[in-house]
Amino acid sequence: MRILGIIPARRGSKGVPGKNIKLLGDLPLLAYTAQSALASQLLTKVILSTDCPFIVAVAQHNDTEVPFLRPETLATDTASSIAVVQHAVSYLENQGEFFDAVCLLQPTSPFRPKGFIDKAIQKFIQDGADALVSVLPVPHEFNPHWVFEPNENGLLHIATGDKEIIKRRQDLPQAFFRDGSIYITKTSVIKEGSFYGTNLSYLENHPDFYVNIDTLEDWEKATAKLPLIKSQL
Repeated sequence: MRILGIIPARRGSKGVPGKNIKLLGDLPLLAYTAQSALASQLLTKVILSTDCPFIVAVAQHNDTEVPFLRPETLATDTASSIAVVQHAVSYLENQGEFFDAVCLLQPTSPFRPKGFIDKAIQKFIQDGADALVSVLPVPHEFNPHWVFEPNENGLLHIATGDKEIIKRRQDLPQAFFRDGSIYITKTSVIKEGSFYGTNLSYLENHPDFYVNIDTLEDWEKATAKLPLIKSQL
């Protein structure tokens, strides 16, 4: 399969100003994702989508192709990720480059174990799914079978619709949340406006690598993790 890796990195960031090119350790934040992507043996092409010339310069310094500047309408707080990816796919198709699937790699989840991207691609192909996301287990206390929602009368009911709560932790079914590290989706599904399609596969990540940088507190967590996992990136 021809798979396009896309790294989205816009100029604006309220939680951590300039975070995409801010130094995390001795590298700009986006460089961690760029290095992981460029190390992949299964990504056909890797590009960065941005609206910022400064980010372009940093990306190119880290050997990442930036074939266009993203339109301002796709660089606002309200611009959707799916629209950003659709724009990149459309641009490249107009240049005569076509891909079977897209692998979205967010710089805000900078830490991926060596070989993790290719492992995800292999599973995506093997499962024949519309899409694949990287995940982590939901802590048992937040399992949907133990989560309550209020009804119209202000009374609680189990979020899953179960009539009785599962009493033992050991009897809870597995539950996962998206960790933000990898989204792989067939191009045809992207064009329909979805990252997930109707058949969604997953690959479990390791919690040691998990950080999703949105605030300065998240940045501090990433800084603390880096020395512990740097050799595994």
